[in-house]
Amino acid sequence: IKLCLLLSIPATISLAILSKPLTMTLFMYGKFEYHDAVMTSYALTAYSVGLMGLILVKIFAPGFYANQDIKTPVKIAIFVLLITQGLNLIFIIPFKHAGLSLSIGLGACVNAFCLCHTLLKRKLYIPQTSFKGFICKLAIATLIMSIFLLLGLYYLPVNFTGTISVRVESLCILITIAILAYFGTLLILGLRPRDFAMSEVG
Repeated sequence: IKLCLLLSIPATISLAILSKPLTMTLFMYGKFEYHDAVMTSYALTAYSVGLMGLILVKIFAPGFYANQDIKTPVKIAIFVLLITQGLNLIFIIPFKHAGLSLSIGLGACVNAFCLCHTLLKRKLYIPQTSFKGFICKLAIATLIMSIFLLLGLYYLPVNFTGTISVRVESLCILITIAILAYFGTLLILGLRPRDFAMSEVG
């Protein structure tokens, strides 16, 4: 779970921030024009909401299977399906196509939350005592990374309307900044590989 959060939290935020540059770099060629790239980036931003949830589901669900419980994840999945369809109806009008993506992303998060809550309630999962401190470090590092990314987008000479090589180079610059800012902050905050050792129950 720690490794999942270590990578998925910054990936979610950076994917949302860089959704437009990423879409322009990969797809804005030929008949796929600027407006199409912007509309696609909205959907990508909405999808990014569910990235962490999708990954956590893959971690929490086997916890039930290991205890010979197949029914609970299925019941939760059906509940989430109903929630997702309801969110579709709510979001489709104000957010249009991005609303469908957002409902799917939120549904994944609800799924992960329900699975985790049930595991905690049944005491099948007991977080490590250092978990809260770990989350605080990730939050600070993600905030610093986000600030650097936004500053880079506005002040660096990046270009996402030029040739493909120029776009890729610009995107690589921003990704490098994000990686250095995120992991550099974690190192300053004292996060080390030993923090992922299975020294406690969790």
